[in-house]
Amino acid sequence: MKTPLSLRNFGLFFSLAALPALALASDGPSVGGIPVDFILFGLTLLGVAMFHHYVLQVALGGLTVITIYKVLFTGFHAGEGLAGLAGHMAHEWVLIANLFCLLVGFALLARHFEDSGVPELLPKLLPEGWLGPFVLLIIVFLLSGFLDNIAAALIGGTVAASIYKRKVHIGYLAALVTASNAGGAGSVVGDTTTTMIWISGVSPLAVIEAYVGSAVATVVFGVPAALLQNRYASIDRSHDEAHTVDMARVGIVLFILVAAIITNVTINLKFPESADHFPFLGVAVVLALLLMSPLRKPELSLLPGAVRGSIFLLALVTCASMMPVEKLPPASLLTTMGLGFISSVFDNIPLTALAIKQGGYDWGFLAYAVGYGGSMLWFGSSAGVAVASLFPEAKSVGQWLRHGWFIPVGYIAGYAALTLIVGWHPN
Repeated sequence: MKTPLSLRNFGLFFSLAALPALALASDGPSVGGIPVDFILFGLTLLGVAMFHHYVLQVALGGLTVITIYKVLFTGFHAGEGLAGLAGHMAHEWVLIANLFCLLVGFALLARHFEDSGVPELLPKLLPEGWLGPFVLLIIVFLLSGFLDNIAAALIGGTVAASIYKRKVHIGYLAALVTASNAGGAGSVVGDTTTTMIWISGVSPLAVIEAYVGSAVATVVFGVPAALLQNRYASIDRSHDEAHTVDMARVGIVLFILVAAIITNVTINLKFPESADHFPFLGVAVVLALLLMSPLRKPELSLLPGAVRGSIFLLALVTCASMMPVEKLPPASLLTTMGLGFISSVFDNIPLTALAIKQGGYDWGFLAYAVGYGGSMLWFGSSAGVAVASLFPEAKSVGQWLRHGWFIPVGYIAGYAALTLIVGWHPN
C-alpha cells in the first residue's frame, strides 16, 4: 500500500518547523525571528535527508560551519571564542566518548555474535509466520530495559540479518530501532534521559509509567512491521540440521554484555554523579573486547565502517549541543507530545536537561516522548545510526518515513494510551 505523501513527511517537517520554538530566549543574530544557529542546523539536517549517500560529508560540513559561526559571532554557554568552544567540548566529551566506544564496540560484538552460530539456532525458537518477526521485536524491547538501546538494536539487527539472509525490509529495520528505544523509555537504567530524570531526584516509579505508552505503541507498530517483513522474506529455516556453535564466541558475547550491564547498573545506582565525568559504559565495552581478544580476534575489517558511522552521529550530536536552546515551551500535555517529534532531529539529552530545569512535567510522559521520538528518523537516535551501519540501505529519510509510517502512528497511539490510562499529573 502506498503511503500518503503527507504521512511520509509529517515527522520530518513537524520537527524542522518546531526547532525555532526551542530558542524562545535566544538573543543571537536571527533571520525572520529564527536564530541563525537553527537555520544552519536545519540546513544540515535537510542536507542529510536529501543526500543520504554523502551524510558524513554533510554532517561534518555542517559541524564546521556551525562551529566557526559560534566562535566568531555568538559564543557558547561556557564563554566566547575558542576558549568558549574548549569549555563546551569539555562538558560534552563524556557523551561523545561513550557513544563512540559503544557504536564501534557493539559493531565488533555483533560480528562475534553472528559468527558464533547462535543466530542459526533462533529459527527453531521463533514462531512461524508473522509472529516470528513480532517476537523478535518483543525480545529487543525487553533487552533494552536493562541493556543500552544501541546494544539491543544491534543484537536485533544481527539476528534479523542471519535469519532473513540479510533480506530485511527497511520498515522492519525502523521497527527494530523503535523497539529498542521504546524498551528503554520506562527504565532508569535503560536510557540516558531516564537516568538524568532519576538523578535529578525523581522516583523511578514516576518514569516506569512510560511503559504503558511503550507497550501500546509496540503492538501498534510491531504488528504491521512483522506482517511487512513476513511478506518480504520469511525466516530461513534451512539451518535446522545440526551445526557447530562456537562456544568461545558465545562466551565473549555474554562476557561483554554482562560487563556492560553491571557497569550501567552500578554507575547509575551507586555513582550517578560520576557518569557526567567519565564514559564508564563505553570504556567497559572496549576493555571487555580487548580482554577477550586473545580468545577470539575481533573482525577488525569492520572498524573503518563503524568509525565512519560513529563520526557521523557524533557530528550531529555536537551540532545539536551547540544550539542556543535557552527555554522550552511551557510544560503541558500537548507540548510534551511535540517534544517527541522534535527529538527525531534534536539531541534528546539537552531537551531533557532543559525540561528538568524548567519543571512542571509529568516525567513518565516526558520519558516516553523523548525516548521514543528519535525512532521516527534513522539518524534520530544512536540506535538508528547503529542499525544503519549494518544496513546502509536504511540511510534514506524518504524510505524510512515511507515504509516506517507506523512508527509515528504508534507514537501517537502510545501517547493517547498514557493520557487515557495514566493521566497527565505533572510533578
